[in-house]
Amino acid sequence: MGERIEKFEDLMVWQESMTLATSVYELFTSCKDFGFRDQIQRATGSVPSNIAEGFDRQTNKEFIKFLYISKGSLAEVSTQLYLSIKLNYIEKEEGNLLLENTRKISSMLFKLIETRKTKFK
Repeated sequence: MGERIEKFEDLMVWQESMTLATSVYELFTSCKDFGFRDQIQRATGSVPSNIAEGFDRQTNKEFIKFLYISKGSLAEVSTQLYLSIKLNYIEKEEGNLLLENTRKISSMLFKLIETRKTKFK
């Protein structure tokens, strides 16, 4: 903390969401339900992508908008993870670890949104 954020790669929430996206891509690479696999992989890739896109936009308002989009994509990933556990595509323990990561990232996004709303008007 206390280090200057100069690029989106410096954001911890972007780093965490990239780790999640990588884990999900690797976990579902061999999934034979191609529609499901593509959906969860696209949604998880959308999280860090929207953080990055928003960061490089011109205004704080736009950045916040993209952070909300990222948060929405993260909710989609969570739902897909719950579904993948119920369908036995992944082990429950593994799914629960990923779900814990989504909750952590969601909290980070919420805090970043609140900070951007209050301190960067």
